[in-house]
Amino acid sequence: MATWQDFEHEADDLAAAVRARFESHKHHVLATLRKGGAPRVSGTEVQFIGADLMIGSMYGAMKALDLQRDGRFALHSNPSDVTMAGGDAKVSGTAVELTDPADLAAYEAELPAAVPGPYHAFRLDLTEVALTEVEGGDHLLIRSWRPGQEVKAVRRT
Repeated sequence: MATWQDFEHEADDLAAAVRARFESHKHHVLATLRKGGAPRVSGTEVQFIGADLMIGSMYGAMKALDLQRDGRFALHSNPSDVTMAGGDAKVSGTAVELTDPADLAAYEAELPAAVPGPYHAFRLDLTEVALTEVEGGDHLLIRSWRPGQEVKAVRRT
């Protein structure tokens, strides 16, 4: 697994494009696993804090309970419009909840506004990142990365 900063060091161009997708809209789609193993999708916001990609959650929310039980996740950027301008970004890995008071204080210090009540915060450790872009109107360019590997690019018509 890797931090967001590790991803930036190994694949800076792809990391910049994926980050731009997540920063272009406030809301994205998070997939978690329910207790019985079925998928659950939830809306979420992301923050880039220090070396990490982070998400927060209302205290006791189902997505937070899912991640506490099984940290595996997939995160899909807001698709924005039919042109897919800037691409379609997906990140997957394992979410790790922040529990140390110092880590939580550092997290809160980076947020644009005070948290209104109890919450959960998770660092997203990465196992795979992909960006799908439309080229020339009818071709797809799919770039993907895994920790310790070169970026792979596939073109499809």
